[in-house]
Amino acid sequence: MGLSNSLYTALSGLTSHSQALTVTGNNIANVNTTAFKSSRVTFETQVAQTVSQSSAPDAQLGGKNSSQVGLGVRVGAITRIFTGGSLKPTGVNTDVAIEGNGFFVLNVSGNTRYSRDGSFLLDRDFNLVNSDGALVQGYGVDENFDVVQGVTNKISVPLGAMTVAEKTTKVQFAGNLNSGGDVATQGSLITSGPFTTGGAITPSVSGDALNGMQSTSGVPFVTGDVITITGVTKGGAVIPDKSFEIGVAGSTTTADTIGSTMGELLTFLDGILGLDSDNLAPGSPGVTIDGSGQIVIKGNFGEVNDIEFTATNMLINTGGAQNPMSPTMDKTVAANGESVRTTFVSFDSLGTPMTINISAVKEEEDSAGNTWRFFTQSEDDVSLDTVLGNGTITFDTNGKVVTTTNGQFFIDRSGTGAEPSQLITVDFSGPDGSVAQLADESSQIAAISQDGSPLGTLEDFSITEDGKITGVFSNSLLRTLGQLVLANFGNPAGLIETGSNMYNITVNSGSPQIVTPGTGGTGKTIGGALELSNVELSSEFIDLINVSTGFSANSRVMTTSDRLIQELLSVVR
Repeated sequence: MGLSNSLYTALSGLTSHSQALTVTGNNIANVNTTAFKSSRVTFETQVAQTVSQSSAPDAQLGGKNSSQVGLGVRVGAITRIFTGGSLKPTGVNTDVAIEGNGFFVLNVSGNTRYSRDGSFLLDRDFNLVNSDGALVQGYGVDENFDVVQGVTNKISVPLGAMTVAEKTTKVQFAGNLNSGGDVATQGSLITSGPFTTGGAITPSVSGDALNGMQSTSGVPFVTGDVITITGVTKGGAVIPDKSFEIGVAGSTTTADTIGSTMGELLTFLDGILGLDSDNLAPGSPGVTIDGSGQIVIKGNFGEVNDIEFTATNMLINTGGAQNPMSPTMDKTVAANGESVRTTFVSFDSLGTPMTINISAVKEEEDSAGNTWRFFTQSEDDVSLDTVLGNGTITFDTNGKVVTTTNGQFFIDRSGTGAEPSQLITVDFSGPDGSVAQLADESSQIAAISQDGSPLGTLEDFSITEDGKITGVFSNSLLRTLGQLVLANFGNPAGLIETGSNMYNITVNSGSPQIVTPGTGGTGKTIGGALELSNVELSSEFIDLINVSTGFSANSRVMTTSDRLIQELLSVVR
């Protein structure tokens, strides 16, 4: 009986050590498997046979221990070790490693799986997947590229397909306004020859019809005549040509606008000349008609707002020939005052560039500091009136900005498909730069930054420590495209491996807690890197020696038991 038992005992040792050898061999085989987690084997006594029971001591005899004979060994547990492996930088933007606890969440044909292997790639539909096509799960973004947490879904990174533009909301200026320049006291004053009605007898007024009106040296205007403003300059810059057709408002015309009265013509001139009378701009700028029937043009203060407008700059095709609408356009006053103008490009919500002019004029000197007035204008405003707004900048005695009024303006983009009314803020004292007012030879300002951008295509992306996928567009915009999630388990060793470096939950692993990287006990994500296997070869080789030694020793027990049995059988021969 004893010899037979020793055979089975040795057999259990061989079986258990062969299983341990399999585990060790598997660890060594996966020494270079991405994010592989090694396992270890622990043995336990299989069963013990009681030969004699224990007894308690009494008055005559002492106590006696029980006697047991062990009947072999078995594998107690094969435990996966989830310590982190070393990180290997790869430079591949789809690769991502977890530094710490947690598992990537994957969707395999509608089933959820978990993995530490972050060797991802993009499929033809730009979905982030693993090598077997399992969809990497995470949070999407809304129309403003803000992460929307809640329900997880596949992550899409549409390289070369996604386009985005950014409207301008803020423009930062820097430079210097010459404190030693002259205060502006006047704007341009230009007066035309008289216009009359009623057979060249009665001076025209604002409400008079243009049909039948004439200048002192011309023939009566008729419906269909086109008035063209060409070659007018403002501060040396040429104002784009514009045209006005005499006719009924709302009728079809190829001109820039249409109108039937002198008042409508005056509004047209006021708009294209960019005369800003809003917000108490000094000098009462604008276009009017006086009691003698003369068109009077009053410009804004400042040399950069000085207007050059002669009779040859306002033409009408009366009688089929282009003739000056008025025989004279007399300039009697030139605009004065220290001033400066700069131009910057902003963008609407579709990424269309818009050119905006801003000028600053020294308006007031005071013992507490000086005040400058700035004007904003743009030909890209869809209305003929190029004026966007004006405001003031007040400086202290050290030349630093104290206050800014009316630092916001709207630009009309109606009918372009973009956001119809776009608000833009001008900043003269922001953190990235500011406008000063110090003595200099001349004034100079420039837009140094603005937050808008034209159309851009997604060219690249990276993954941050919190799992956010940041897209890099060709227009230099950076936008969040999604965020990876990680799963954390109360007992990760309870997970069961399903192959392809993936795991599934069991009743002993606990339910997953889905969180963003770096929260809920999970580690951070490292983009452009992979986690290596945590197999320690030196330790595995030692285990290999121990296992092989144990296997050999058990085989010796079996050989010895067999020899003794043979000896026993030879006794009866």
